[in-house]
Amino acid sequence: MLINHDTRCALDCVVDLVNTTAEGDEPDTLTGIGDLDDFVRRNAVSDVGTLRPEDLHAVRRVRGRFAEVFAATDTTRAAEVVNALVAAAGTTPRLTDHDGYDWHVHYFAPGASVADHLAADGGMALAFLIVAGEQGRLRRCEAPDCRRAFVDLSRNRSRRYCDSRTCGNRLHVAAYRARRRESAG
Repeated sequence: MLINHDTRCALDCVVDLVNTTAEGDEPDTLTGIGDLDDFVRRNAVSDVGTLRPEDLHAVRRVRGRFAEVFAATDTTRAAEVVNALVAAAGTTPRLTDHDGYDWHVHYFAPGASVADHLAADGGMALAFLIVAGEQGRLRRCEAPDCRRAFVDLSRNRSRRYCDSRTCGNRLHVAAYRARRRESAG
């Protein structure tokens, strides 16, 4: 699937935001303004002013809506959530070139809150996947002790783990050791 750089960055940001949610033994990593600031810097979210407690609460609500899109079992439900996200954000497409990047489209209005910024750009990136018939690329890790979100951009849609170097390798090594124990016993 071909997606442009901006859509890829927005999808990566959505995944990172969804993965800040507490899962199993993993704690919620978006609990304070410092965490939100780290998230904004890590994802190079532009045009963000001073972060306030209300920004944290609003971003956590957007995170929940993004998680609903990953959990949606049909396109209609995913589209309803995305439509609500981008409508509430007051999506305002505009061309811009900033910070050394060539011309690209931002979907958030100038001066938008960080939550509206994430909802607009992330919502539109998710909308592009849905329109392309690729909602199935929104996945959760298949490792039994991991439910991290990821977008499967592999050519044949075969990715099963959030990170093949950690979850994938861990499961492959465990299966190998189990086979060796079985053959030795």
